[in-house]
Amino acid sequence: SLVDPNDKHSRGFAHDVCGKLLCPAELDWDNPEVRAGIRNRSDGYIVTDLSFPAYLYDKYTANPDDLEEGLFKGKILIQGYKAVFTSPSSAKDVDGDGDGTDVISNNRRARKSLSGIKVKKHVAQIIQLEKVTPRSIAYIVCQVRFALSSVTSWRSMDGDFNYEQF
Repeated sequence: SLVDPNDKHSRGFAHDVCGKLLCPAELDWDNPEVRAGIRNRSDGYIVTDLSFPAYLYDKYTANPDDLEEGLFKGKILIQGYKAVFTSPSSAKDVDGDGDGTDVISNNRRARKSLSGIKVKKHVAQIIQLEKVTPRSIAYIVCQVRFALSSVTSWRSMDGDFNYEQF
């Protein structure tokens, strides 16, 4: 089902799609036992900052033999990055199979090709962010996790998940 933009309480692990994206990549959300274990916070299924959630990965799936493969290439992560640092409309252009490293320069080129149209500066230009950085990725990783979660206000701890440690 679709996520209700006005109801944070229905997100997080209570929502099947949000739960799948938040699920630690080493676990299979499609397994009913895993889903129930996470929702009930059972031993072996407590989600902490020590696991990378599926939304960080390309096609939302990690390679158990190489956890760095596809890391930080999840479509929703790239969309979040573009929405915050370039423009919300640029996030719609993400097809999910790029590497995401050139989102700022691609947006800069696209803006220059719009001759004669006055466009206000995007956040990356305002803060002089010339390229994707580890710090900017970490910021968006936390913003996307918060958006998917059921927590209604920002705090460093979300149940067993510590944003600062993450």
